Amino acid sequence: MIRFNQVSLMRGVKPLLEQVDVTLNPGDKIGLIGANGAGKSSLFAMMRNELHPDAGDIDFPAKWRVAYVAQETPPLERAALDYAIDGDVNLRKLEAELARLESEPESNENGIAMGEIYSALADADAYTVQSRGEQLLLGLGFSLDQMQQPVASFSGGWRMRLNLAQALMCPSDLLLLDEPTNHLDLDAIIWLEDWLKRYTGTLLIISHDRDFLDEIVNVVVHIDERKLKRYSGNYSAFERQRAAQMILAAGALEKQQRKRAHLESFVNRFKAQASKARQAQSRMKALAKMEELAPLRAAAEFSFEFREPLNAPNPLLVMEDVNAGYRSEDEKTGDISEKTIVRDINFSLQIGQRIGLLGINGAGKSTLIKTIAGELMPLTGESTTGKGLNIGYFAQHQVEMLRHDESPLWHLAKIAPTTREQELRNFLGGFNFPGTMVTSSIAPFSGGEKARLALALIVWQRPNLLLLDEPTNHLDLETREALTEALAQFEGTLVVVSHDRHLLRATTDQFIIVADGKLQPFDGDLDDYKDWLFQTKLGKGTDVLPAAGKENKTAFPVQSPVAPPKPAAPAPQLSKEQKRKEAEDRQRLSAERKPIEQKIKKLDEQIAKLTAKKADVDAQLGEESIYDAANKAKLKQLLADQTSITKDLSDLEGEWLELQEQLEALG
Repeated sequence: MIRFNQVSLMRGVKPLLEQVDVTLNPGDKIGLIGANGAGKSSLFAMMRNELHPDAGDIDFPAKWRVAYVAQETPPLERAALDYAIDGDVNLRKLEAELARLESEPESNENGIAMGEIYSALADADAYTVQSRGEQLLLGLGFSLDQMQQPVASFSGGWRMRLNLAQALMCPSDLLLLDEPTNHLDLDAIIWLEDWLKRYTGTLLIISHDRDFLDEIVNVVVHIDERKLKRYSGNYSAFERQRAAQMILAAGALEKQQRKRAHLESFVNRFKAQASKARQAQSRMKALAKMEELAPLRAAAEFSFEFREPLNAPNPLLVMEDVNAGYRSEDEKTGDISEKTIVRDINFSLQIGQRIGLLGINGAGKSTLIKTIAGELMPLTGESTTGKGLNIGYFAQHQVEMLRHDESPLWHLAKIAPTTREQELRNFLGGFNFPGTMVTSSIAPFSGGEKARLALALIVWQRPNLLLLDEPTNHLDLETREALTEALAQFEGTLVVVSHDRHLLRATTDQFIIVADGKLQPFDGDLDDYKDWLFQTKLGKGTDVLPAAGKENKTAFPVQSPVAPPKPAAPAPQLSKEQKRKEAEDRQRLSAERKPIEQKIKKLDEQIAKLTAKKADVDAQLGEESIYDAANKAKLKQLLADQTSITKDLSDLEGEWLELQEQLEALG
């Protein structure tokens, strides 16, 4: 178990923890929560032995293997898949030692050592590591092609996914995850959620995603007033217990204040009277001894609201036969090329619609949002906007578009040049930019503070159409809740892409999905979407879990049947020609799928046979007698068989994955 014994920690002159005691049990899944700057990441640094407490100590078994997500990713030329597998440090050490032994001349001692290495590699699941790594990266949103690209070719967010993959690849007894969902889309979060539910070690996780915490954790540790308090249950259970404590604390405080007022009244009335002097002195001593009860404070509340739109055209926007995507110009020839991401869009936005936009990573959600916002022109078709349309657009990388050398006041004055400065200051004060903060450069601001400023700039403009693409990135729980409440009361039209399911549930009343290059209605809730993801997109990435003890050795899970999202309404009546064409399309698709499905079935049988054969070879290599000098020839043959089978399995598994990709591409 993990024990904090009278732990105190200072950062500079600021005390973060003071004489903390808490015990966490093996196998607990713990959510660590607290306000920004409360010390959550510093506590993780102590667990990793990168920081040391100023007093007290933290105890957990020395033999525990600790895994965590690295914060830096060097720009390596190493392939993404190899980089992810590097997370299993022990496996890489065994492989290096085997390579060294293979380079040395044959000897009896050398053969025994190699046998021991092969046995250790089998225990480390070395022979399924390639497929496990591929499945893990598929779950985190990488394609098979991307897995072979160098780490240096990926952006910062994708490199953080690779660091997360390294942490998940590492067999561990204690897993530390600090905001693992920050760089993930909803589909990757759902996959990670499923993975973490089945993790058998002790999990300690920092997250501002309440739905994510609710699904995973069974213990919450809250950092408040430099103390750690342990609560049983998930995040919702914590909120209920916390609210009950606040009610009790408020009652105790009120009772104490009444008693204090009564004592003070007695002292003031009778301290000058000789007959009552002794009683007055006694009550004065009681007042002096009375310990001041502090109310149990909630986190500093923050709230705001969207101002009522000035007008509301209807419809706000109509898209007819639009293809959305990107144009690029060849620098040498000047030729223009087009890449279509979402095609055949026929879509309109009416007053008051509240739409959640779903779809897997890379499906085209951001491309669609940019096209609606007018940042991308349609490749084909026509997009018509209503007179008076006023769009408020929050992009995924909105924070990066701010001028970091300027102040919040400068940013607001730039879009409201004729408004009095005091009015601008008052408005920004409502977004927690008080005093000198409003005129300070935003460069040292936290990610959450910059995101809050970006939201304030949108609110000022009184949009009638809000387009939000991952607006909760960098926001803490309190600010997310404030945004959710403000969006729920917004009187305009809303289209939102978010991995925060609590926000989606509270602010939208219909979903549409971008899938297979098209925009389609989705008649279902987020639980239906989760089921659809596992049936169609994430099935290959679920059984790659390194457990704390015995590891999951399934190389390939059984595929769930493909199930399309439920239609939102009965399909319109089709003409005979349309029905004939659809029937032909179904026949063609079936004809294309059938040979691929037959090949997959055949591969499944071959993989099963080879896996059984390999298990037999591994069992023979595990017997001590095989390393006797008399069995040298047999040992050599078994080692050769093991190498050959492992290579054949790897080839078959690679072919299996390629065929699955082909099957998915057909739809």
